[in-house]
Amino acid sequence: MHDSTKVIVAPSHLGMETRGEFRRSAVELLDGLPEGSGCLIVDVSLSRLVDSAGLGTLILIQQHAAGRRQTVRLRGISEELRLLLVLTKLEDMFEVEQRTGS
Repeated sequence: MHDSTKVIVAPSHLGMETRGEFRRSAVELLDGLPEGSGCLIVDVSLSRLVDSAGLGTLILIQQHAAGRRQTVRLRGISEELRLLLVLTKLEDMFEVEQRTGS
């Protein structure tokens, strides 16, 4: 990992109650990366629930990154979140780190 990559850990419930602070933290990290490059890894491995507000927050973070020509990558994505992205036709919006091993 180099200086143009930052990691943020999503809360266990990414939703209405946690979205504001999480989004502010993510945008702050993106703004600290060089425009035109850089990657924010959103570690969702501890997130047991991502509701519609949480999904909306991930979209807003990705849009902010796209406006700065940066990348958002999801790490530790659960099958439930993967299915949610597919059902909402958002699977192509994010890079997803492939799990190693099983």
